[in-house]
Amino acid sequence: MSFTRNRLAAGVALLTLAAATQASASAFYIQEQSVRGAGRAYSGEVADTGVASLWWNPASIARVERGEVYTGLHGILINSEAANNGSTITRPGQPTAAISGQSRASNPLLNGLVPNLGGAWRLNDKIVVGLSTAAPYNFTTKYSSTSVARYDALKSRLTSVDIQGTLAYRLSDKLDLGVGLSAEYMDANLTNALPQISPLLADTGRQALTGDGWDYGWSAGAQYHPTSTLTFGASYRSKIKHTLKGNIDVSGLASLLAASNGSFDGEAEITTPWIATIGGRWAVTPKTTLNASVNRIGWSEFDAIRVTRSTGTTVIPQNYKDVTTIAVGVDYQYSPRLTLRAGVQKDPTPTPDVGRTARVPDGDRMMYSTGATWAAKSNLKLDVAATYIDFDDSAINRSDVFYAGTAAATATALKANATGSGVVLSAGARLTF
Repeated sequence: MSFTRNRLAAGVALLTLAAATQASASAFYIQEQSVRGAGRAYSGEVADTGVASLWWNPASIARVERGEVYTGLHGILINSEAANNGSTITRPGQPTAAISGQSRASNPLLNGLVPNLGGAWRLNDKIVVGLSTAAPYNFTTKYSSTSVARYDALKSRLTSVDIQGTLAYRLSDKLDLGVGLSAEYMDANLTNALPQISPLLADTGRQALTGDGWDYGWSAGAQYHPTSTLTFGASYRSKIKHTLKGNIDVSGLASLLAASNGSFDGEAEITTPWIATIGGRWAVTPKTTLNASVNRIGWSEFDAIRVTRSTGTTVIPQNYKDVTTIAVGVDYQYSPRLTLRAGVQKDPTPTPDVGRTARVPDGDRMMYSTGATWAAKSNLKLDVAATYIDFDDSAINRSDVFYAGTAAATATALKANATGSGVVLSAGARLTF
Protein backbone atom coordinates (compact mmCIF):
# COMPACT_ATOMS: atom_id res chain seq x y z
CA MET A 1 0.00 0.00 0.00
CA SER A 2 1.42 3.42 -0.92
CA PHE A 3 0.14 6.97 -0.52
CA THR A 4 1.44 10.25 -1.88
CA ARG A 5 1.95 13.22 0.41
CA ASN A 6 -0.10 15.48 -1.87
CA ARG A 7 -3.17 13.24 -1.95
CA LEU A 8 -3.22 12.89 1.83
CA ALA A 9 -2.57 16.60 2.36
CA ALA A 10 -5.43 17.48 0.01
CA GLY A 11 -7.83 15.29 1.97
CA VAL A 12 -6.70 16.76 5.28
CA ALA A 13 -6.99 20.32 3.96
CA LEU A 14 -10.46 19.72 2.61
CA LEU A 15 -11.76 18.37 5.91
CA THR A 16 -10.10 21.04 7.99
CA LEU A 17 -11.38 23.94 5.92
CA ALA A 18 -14.85 22.41 5.84
CA ALA A 19 -14.86 22.39 9.62
CA ALA A 20 -13.61 25.96 9.66
CA THR A 21 -16.42 27.26 7.50
CA GLN A 22 -19.10 25.41 9.36
CA ALA A 23 -17.83 26.96 12.56
CA SER A 24 -17.62 30.38 10.93
CA ALA A 25 -21.17 30.54 9.63
CA SER A 26 -23.26 28.07 11.56
CA ALA A 27 -26.16 29.30 13.64
CA PHE A 28 -24.11 31.07 16.28
CA TYR A 29 -25.19 34.55 15.29
CA ILE A 30 -24.55 36.92 18.21
CA GLN A 31 -27.49 39.27 18.77
CA GLU A 32 -25.90 41.04 21.73
CA GLN A 33 -25.24 44.36 19.99
CA SER A 34 -27.25 46.62 22.33
CA VAL A 35 -27.76 46.56 26.11
CA ARG A 36 -31.00 48.52 25.81
CA GLY A 37 -32.18 46.05 23.19
CA ALA A 38 -31.20 43.05 25.30
CA GLY A 39 -33.67 44.15 27.99
CA ARG A 40 -36.62 43.59 25.65
CA ALA A 41 -35.26 40.61 23.66
CA TYR A 42 -34.38 42.88 20.71
CA SER A 43 -38.04 43.44 19.90
CA GLY A 44 -37.92 47.20 19.22
CA GLU A 45 -34.50 48.05 17.79
CA VAL A 46 -35.47 48.46 14.14
CA ALA A 47 -37.96 51.18 15.18
CA ASP A 48 -36.03 52.82 18.04
CA THR A 49 -33.71 55.81 17.83
CA GLY A 50 -30.09 56.31 18.79
CA VAL A 51 -26.67 54.74 18.33
CA ALA A 52 -27.64 51.62 20.33
CA SER A 53 -29.94 50.56 17.46
CA LEU A 54 -27.48 51.01 14.58
CA TRP A 55 -26.92 47.27 14.04
CA TRP A 56 -30.63 46.82 13.24
CA ASN A 57 -31.33 50.02 11.32
CA PRO A 58 -28.96 52.67 9.93
CA ALA A 59 -31.89 55.13 9.98
CA SER A 60 -32.01 54.95 13.79
CA ILE A 61 -29.68 57.95 14.22
CA ALA A 62 -31.58 60.32 11.89
CA ARG A 63 -33.36 61.96 14.88
CA VAL A 64 -30.33 62.28 17.13
CA GLU A 65 -30.35 65.97 18.07
CA ARG A 66 -26.87 66.10 19.58
CA GLY A 67 -23.73 63.99 19.41
CA GLU A 68 -24.20 60.60 21.04
CA VAL A 69 -21.83 57.81 22.12
CA TYR A 70 -22.84 54.30 23.20
CA THR A 71 -20.80 51.49 24.75
CA GLY A 72 -21.88 48.11 26.08
CA LEU A 73 -20.52 44.81 27.34
CA HIS A 74 -22.31 41.44 27.43
CA GLY A 75 -21.17 38.45 29.46
CA ILE A 76 -22.43 35.19 27.92
CA LEU A 77 -22.58 32.27 30.35
CA ILE A 78 -23.45 28.89 28.82
CA ASN A 79 -24.35 25.60 30.51
CA SER A 80 -24.15 22.81 27.94
CA GLU A 81 -23.57 19.11 27.54
CA ALA A 82 -23.02 16.67 24.68
CA ALA A 83 -23.50 12.92 25.28
CA ASN A 84 -22.40 10.15 22.93
CA ASN A 85 -25.18 8.24 21.19
CA GLY A 86 -23.40 5.53 19.24
CA SER A 87 -20.50 7.21 17.39
CA THR A 88 -18.50 4.88 15.13
CA ILE A 89 -15.33 4.68 13.05
CA THR A 90 -14.62 2.47 10.03
CA ARG A 91 -10.96 2.00 9.12
CA PRO A 92 -9.88 0.41 5.82
CA GLY A 93 -10.18 -3.35 5.86
CA GLN A 94 -11.59 -3.35 9.42
CA PRO A 95 -15.12 -3.71 10.76
CA THR A 96 -17.01 -0.66 12.02
CA ALA A 97 -16.26 -0.05 15.69
CA ALA A 98 -17.29 2.36 18.40
CA ILE A 99 -15.13 5.46 18.81
CA SER A 100 -13.34 5.04 22.11
CA GLY A 101 -12.96 7.78 24.70
CA GLN A 102 -14.89 10.14 26.93
CA SER A 103 -18.58 9.73 26.17
CA ARG A 104 -19.86 12.91 27.78
CA ALA A 105 -18.59 16.49 27.25
CA SER A 106 -19.46 19.00 29.95
CA ASN A 107 -19.75 22.65 28.90
CA PRO A 108 -18.16 22.43 25.44
CA LEU A 109 -19.57 25.91 24.68
CA LEU A 110 -17.31 28.31 26.55
CA ASN A 111 -18.34 31.56 28.20
CA GLY A 112 -17.45 34.84 26.51
CA LEU A 113 -17.60 38.63 26.45
CA VAL A 114 -19.09 40.68 23.61
CA PRO A 115 -18.31 44.44 23.48
CA ASN A 116 -20.20 47.14 21.53
CA LEU A 117 -19.19 50.72 20.70
CA GLY A 118 -20.65 53.45 18.53
CA GLY A 119 -21.14 57.14 17.99
CA ALA A 120 -23.25 59.59 15.97
CA TRP A 121 -22.71 63.22 15.00
CA ARG A 122 -25.19 65.65 13.43
CA LEU A 123 -23.84 67.55 10.42
CA ASN A 124 -26.89 69.71 9.75
CA ASP A 125 -30.65 69.67 10.25
CA LYS A 126 -31.03 66.77 7.81
CA ILE A 127 -27.90 64.63 7.97
CA VAL A 128 -26.34 62.53 10.75
CA VAL A 129 -23.25 60.33 10.39
CA GLY A 130 -22.36 57.38 12.58
CA LEU A 131 -19.58 54.90 13.26
CA SER A 132 -20.14 51.63 15.14
CA THR A 133 -18.52 48.29 15.86
CA ALA A 134 -20.28 44.95 16.35
CA ALA A 135 -19.22 41.35 16.94
CA PRO A 136 -21.84 39.30 15.06
CA TYR A 137 -20.09 35.91 14.79
CA ASN A 138 -18.02 35.04 17.84
CA PHE A 139 -17.76 31.80 19.82
CA THR A 140 -15.43 29.22 21.33
CA THR A 141 -16.07 25.50 21.84
CA LYS A 142 -13.66 23.02 23.36
CA TYR A 143 -13.63 19.23 23.77
CA SER A 144 -11.21 16.95 25.60
CA SER A 145 -8.47 15.25 23.57
CA THR A 146 -10.10 11.94 24.57
CA SER A 147 -13.69 12.93 23.71
CA VAL A 148 -15.60 10.82 21.19
CA ALA A 149 -16.14 14.12 19.34
CA ARG A 150 -12.39 14.67 18.85
CA TYR A 151 -12.32 13.75 15.14
CA ASP A 152 -14.99 16.37 14.48
CA ALA A 153 -13.79 19.05 16.90
CA LEU A 154 -11.27 19.78 19.62
CA LYS A 155 -11.10 23.56 19.88
CA SER A 156 -13.06 26.00 17.71
CA ARG A 157 -12.54 29.73 18.09
CA LEU A 158 -14.03 32.35 15.79
CA THR A 159 -13.64 36.09 16.23
CA SER A 160 -15.34 38.69 14.04
CA VAL A 161 -15.47 42.47 14.11
CA ASP A 162 -17.88 44.49 11.96
CA ILE A 163 -17.04 48.19 11.54
CA GLN A 164 -19.88 50.19 10.03
CA GLY A 165 -19.97 53.75 8.75
CA THR A 166 -23.51 55.15 8.55
CA LEU A 167 -25.25 58.07 6.83
CA ALA A 168 -28.78 58.88 7.99
CA TYR A 169 -31.09 61.43 6.36
CA ARG A 170 -34.27 62.98 7.75
CA LEU A 171 -36.34 63.15 4.60
CA SER A 172 -39.43 64.67 6.27
CA ASP A 173 -41.09 65.04 9.64
CA LYS A 174 -42.36 61.47 9.26
CA LEU A 175 -39.75 59.58 7.24
CA ASP A 176 -36.08 58.82 7.97
CA LEU A 177 -33.65 56.92 5.74
CA GLY A 178 -30.23 55.42 6.38
CA VAL A 179 -27.44 53.47 4.67
CA GLY A 180 -24.37 51.78 6.10
CA LEU A 181 -21.17 50.32 4.72
CA SER A 182 -19.45 47.55 6.71
CA ALA A 183 -15.94 46.17 6.78
CA GLU A 184 -16.02 42.79 8.51
CA TYR A 185 -12.97 40.92 9.78
CA MET A 186 -12.96 37.21 10.62
CA ASP A 187 -10.25 35.23 12.37
CA ALA A 188 -10.53 31.47 12.89
CA ASN A 189 -8.50 28.95 14.87
CA LEU A 190 -9.83 25.40 14.71
CA THR A 191 -8.38 22.04 15.67
CA ASN A 192 -9.46 18.41 15.61
CA ALA A 193 -7.93 14.96 15.88
CA LEU A 194 -7.06 12.77 12.91
CA PRO A 195 -7.61 9.00 13.04
CA GLN A 196 -4.63 6.70 12.65
CA ILE A 197 -4.80 3.89 10.12
CA SER A 198 -4.72 1.34 12.96
CA PRO A 199 -6.39 1.50 16.40
CA LEU A 200 -3.17 0.06 17.86
CA LEU A 201 -1.26 3.27 17.10
CA ALA A 202 -1.21 6.15 19.58
CA ASP A 203 -4.08 8.56 18.91
CA THR A 204 -1.78 11.55 18.32
CA GLY A 205 -2.93 12.74 14.89
CA ARG A 206 -3.91 16.42 14.93
CA GLN A 207 -4.76 19.15 12.47
CA ALA A 208 -5.11 22.88 13.06
CA LEU A 209 -6.37 25.73 10.91
CA THR A 210 -5.63 29.40 11.34
CA GLY A 211 -7.12 31.85 8.86
CA ASP A 212 -8.46 35.37 8.57
CA GLY A 213 -9.57 38.07 6.17
CA TRP A 214 -11.47 41.32 5.62
CA ASP A 215 -14.63 41.44 3.50
CA TYR A 216 -17.40 43.99 2.92
CA GLY A 217 -21.17 44.47 3.01
CA TRP A 218 -23.90 47.07 3.33
CA SER A 219 -27.16 47.85 5.08
CA ALA A 220 -30.15 50.10 4.42
CA GLY A 221 -33.18 51.05 6.44
CA ALA A 222 -36.09 53.39 7.01
CA GLN A 223 -38.28 54.57 9.86
CA TYR A 224 -41.78 55.96 9.46
CA HIS A 225 -43.40 58.04 12.22
CA PRO A 226 -47.10 58.45 11.35
CA THR A 227 -47.85 59.90 14.81
CA SER A 228 -45.85 61.00 17.84
CA THR A 229 -46.67 57.68 19.55
CA LEU A 230 -46.15 55.20 16.70
CA THR A 231 -43.02 54.23 14.73
CA PHE A 232 -42.49 51.56 12.09
CA GLY A 233 -39.05 50.42 10.99
CA ALA A 234 -37.64 48.23 8.24
CA SER A 235 -34.06 47.32 7.38
CA TYR A 236 -31.94 45.00 5.28
CA ARG A 237 -28.38 43.87 6.04
CA SER A 238 -26.57 42.29 3.11
CA LYS A 239 -24.89 38.94 3.02
CA ILE A 240 -21.08 39.01 3.12
CA LYS A 241 -18.99 36.62 1.09
CA HIS A 242 -15.90 35.79 3.14
CA THR A 243 -12.63 34.34 1.93
CA LEU A 244 -10.62 32.82 4.76
CA LYS A 245 -7.00 32.33 3.76
CA GLY A 246 -5.53 29.73 6.05
CA ASN A 247 -2.56 27.71 7.10
CA ILE A 248 -3.18 24.03 7.86
CA ASP A 249 -0.81 22.22 10.20
CA VAL A 250 -0.92 18.40 10.35
CA SER A 251 1.06 16.47 12.97
CA GLY A 252 1.23 13.19 14.87
CA LEU A 253 0.21 10.83 12.06
CA ALA A 254 2.19 7.60 12.04
CA SER A 255 2.96 4.60 9.87
CA LEU A 256 1.69 4.93 6.29
CA LEU A 257 0.08 8.30 7.06
CA ALA A 258 3.25 9.93 8.40
CA ALA A 259 4.07 11.47 5.01
CA SER A 260 1.06 13.80 5.33
CA ASN A 261 2.46 15.64 8.36
CA GLY A 262 3.41 19.21 7.57
CA SER A 263 2.06 22.70 6.88
CA PHE A 264 -0.12 23.54 3.87
CA ASP A 265 -1.87 26.59 2.38
CA GLY A 266 -5.56 26.77 1.46
CA GLU A 267 -8.63 28.97 1.51
CA ALA A 268 -12.39 28.60 1.84
CA GLU A 269 -15.25 30.78 0.64
CA ILE A 270 -18.38 31.07 2.76
CA THR A 271 -21.30 33.48 2.81
CA THR A 272 -22.85 34.85 5.99
CA PRO A 273 -26.62 35.46 5.84
CA TRP A 274 -28.60 38.51 4.89
CA ILE A 275 -30.99 39.81 7.55
CA ALA A 276 -34.32 41.53 6.80
CA THR A 277 -36.16 43.11 9.74
CA ILE A 278 -39.50 44.82 10.22
CA GLY A 279 -40.97 46.07 13.48
CA GLY A 280 -42.74 48.78 15.38
CA ARG A 281 -43.03 50.66 18.66
CA TRP A 282 -46.34 51.98 19.97
CA ALA A 283 -46.61 54.21 23.04
CA VAL A 284 -50.04 53.04 24.19
CA THR A 285 -49.84 55.32 27.24
CA PRO A 286 -47.37 58.06 28.26
CA LYS A 287 -45.52 55.43 30.31
CA THR A 288 -45.97 52.17 28.35
CA THR A 289 -44.51 51.34 24.94
CA LEU A 290 -45.13 48.04 23.17
CA ASN A 291 -42.47 46.61 20.82
CA ALA A 292 -42.55 43.89 18.17
CA SER A 293 -40.21 42.74 15.42
CA VAL A 294 -39.79 39.98 12.85
CA ASN A 295 -36.43 38.95 11.38
CA ARG A 296 -36.03 36.86 8.27
CA ILE A 297 -32.46 35.53 8.22
CA GLY A 298 -31.14 34.24 4.91
CA TRP A 299 -29.10 31.27 6.07
CA SER A 300 -29.75 29.52 2.74
CA GLU A 301 -26.91 31.68 1.42
CA PHE A 302 -24.75 29.21 3.30
CA ASP A 303 -25.65 26.56 0.73
CA ALA A 304 -22.16 25.18 0.28
CA ILE A 305 -18.50 25.44 1.26
CA ARG A 306 -16.13 26.13 -1.61
CA VAL A 307 -12.61 24.97 -0.80
CA THR A 308 -9.75 25.97 -3.08
CA ARG A 309 -6.25 24.52 -3.24
CA SER A 310 -3.67 24.38 -5.97
CA THR A 311 -5.35 21.20 -7.21
CA GLY A 312 -8.73 22.90 -7.76
CA THR A 313 -12.00 23.78 -6.05
CA THR A 314 -14.29 21.40 -4.19
CA VAL A 315 -17.93 22.25 -3.39
CA ILE A 316 -19.41 20.74 -0.21
CA PRO A 317 -23.22 21.16 0.14
CA GLN A 318 -24.48 22.43 3.52
CA ASN A 319 -28.27 22.81 3.08
CA TYR A 320 -28.90 25.46 5.72
CA LYS A 321 -32.40 26.92 5.70
CA ASP A 322 -33.78 30.43 6.06
CA VAL A 323 -35.42 31.10 9.43
CA THR A 324 -37.81 33.65 10.91
CA THR A 325 -37.40 35.01 14.44
CA ILE A 326 -40.22 36.77 16.29
CA ALA A 327 -39.84 39.05 19.33
CA VAL A 328 -42.22 41.09 21.47
CA GLY A 329 -41.47 43.35 24.41
CA VAL A 330 -42.48 46.29 26.54
CA ASP A 331 -40.86 49.45 27.94
CA TYR A 332 -42.37 50.99 31.08
CA GLN A 333 -41.28 54.39 32.40
CA TYR A 334 -41.52 53.76 36.12
CA SER A 335 -40.32 57.26 36.97
CA PRO A 336 -38.74 60.20 35.13
CA ARG A 337 -35.32 58.60 35.69
CA LEU A 338 -36.08 54.85 35.58
CA THR A 339 -37.35 52.81 32.62
CA LEU A 340 -38.05 49.07 32.97
CA ARG A 341 -38.15 46.53 30.13
CA ALA A 342 -39.03 42.93 29.34
CA GLY A 343 -39.31 40.79 26.23
CA VAL A 344 -39.41 37.32 24.72
CA GLN A 345 -38.04 35.98 21.43
CA LYS A 346 -38.45 32.75 19.47
CA ASP A 347 -35.29 31.90 17.51
CA PRO A 348 -35.24 28.67 15.43
CA THR A 349 -32.03 27.05 14.26
CA PRO A 350 -31.17 26.96 10.53
CA THR A 351 -28.93 23.90 10.89
CA PRO A 352 -30.10 20.67 9.24
CA ASP A 353 -30.75 17.64 11.41
CA VAL A 354 -28.29 15.64 9.31
CA GLY A 355 -24.85 17.22 9.27
CA ARG A 356 -24.98 19.18 12.54
CA THR A 357 -21.45 19.49 13.93
CA ALA A 358 -20.04 19.33 17.45
CA ARG A 359 -18.28 22.63 16.84
CA VAL A 360 -21.60 24.47 17.27
CA PRO A 361 -24.28 22.06 18.56
CA ASP A 362 -27.14 24.44 17.85
CA GLY A 363 -30.87 23.98 18.52
CA ASP A 364 -34.08 26.02 18.51
CA ARG A 365 -34.10 28.52 21.35
CA MET A 366 -36.38 30.78 23.37
CA MET A 367 -35.07 34.01 24.88
CA TYR A 368 -36.55 35.68 27.97
CA SER A 369 -35.20 39.12 28.88
CA THR A 370 -35.56 41.92 31.39
CA GLY A 371 -33.70 45.21 31.74
CA ALA A 372 -33.68 48.80 32.90
CA THR A 373 -32.31 52.25 32.09
CA TRP A 374 -31.29 54.75 34.78
CA ALA A 375 -30.93 58.40 33.79
CA ALA A 376 -27.92 59.19 35.97
CA LYS A 377 -27.66 62.69 34.49
CA SER A 378 -29.52 64.66 31.88
CA ASN A 379 -26.95 63.53 29.29
CA LEU A 380 -26.00 60.10 30.69
CA LYS A 381 -28.12 56.95 30.67
CA LEU A 382 -26.99 53.64 32.17
CA ASP A 383 -28.45 50.40 30.80
CA VAL A 384 -28.52 46.91 32.33
CA ALA A 385 -30.15 43.69 31.14
CA ALA A 386 -30.38 40.00 31.96
CA THR A 387 -31.41 37.28 29.51
CA TYR A 388 -32.15 33.58 29.92
CA ILE A 389 -31.82 31.40 26.80
CA ASP A 390 -33.44 27.96 26.70
CA PHE A 391 -32.03 25.68 23.97
CA ASP A 392 -34.08 22.79 22.68
CA ASP A 393 -32.32 19.43 22.79
CA SER A 394 -30.62 18.73 19.47
CA ALA A 395 -28.88 15.83 17.77
CA ILE A 396 -25.29 16.04 16.56
CA ASN A 397 -25.25 13.87 13.47
CA ARG A 398 -22.09 14.27 11.42
CA SER A 399 -20.37 11.89 9.00
CA ASP A 400 -16.92 12.48 7.54
CA VAL A 401 -14.43 10.55 5.42
CA PHE A 402 -10.77 11.20 6.18
CA TYR A 403 -8.13 10.66 3.45
CA ALA A 404 -10.89 10.38 0.86
CA GLY A 405 -9.82 8.98 -2.49
CA THR A 406 -6.98 6.91 -1.04
CA ALA A 407 -6.69 3.36 0.26
CA ALA A 408 -6.49 4.86 3.76
CA ALA A 409 -10.02 6.31 3.59
CA THR A 410 -11.48 6.25 7.12
CA ALA A 411 -15.12 7.04 7.85
CA THR A 412 -16.40 8.48 11.12
CA ALA A 413 -20.01 8.93 12.21
CA LEU A 414 -20.44 11.25 15.19
CA LYS A 415 -23.78 10.79 16.92
CA ALA A 416 -24.53 12.66 20.13
CA ASN A 417 -27.29 14.44 22.00
CA ALA A 418 -26.75 18.08 22.97
CA THR A 419 -28.55 20.07 25.67
CA GLY A 420 -27.99 23.55 27.01
CA SER A 421 -29.11 26.86 28.41
CA GLY A 422 -27.53 30.26 28.79
CA VAL A 423 -27.57 33.48 30.74
CA VAL A 424 -26.45 36.83 29.32
CA LEU A 425 -25.66 39.74 31.66
CA SER A 426 -25.31 43.13 29.99
CA ALA A 427 -24.30 46.63 31.03
CA GLY A 428 -23.80 49.80 29.02
CA ALA A 429 -23.94 53.57 28.85
CA ARG A 430 -25.26 56.23 26.46
CA LEU A 431 -23.81 59.74 26.56
CA THR A 432 -25.02 62.80 24.66
CA PHE A 433 -22.90 65.92 24.15
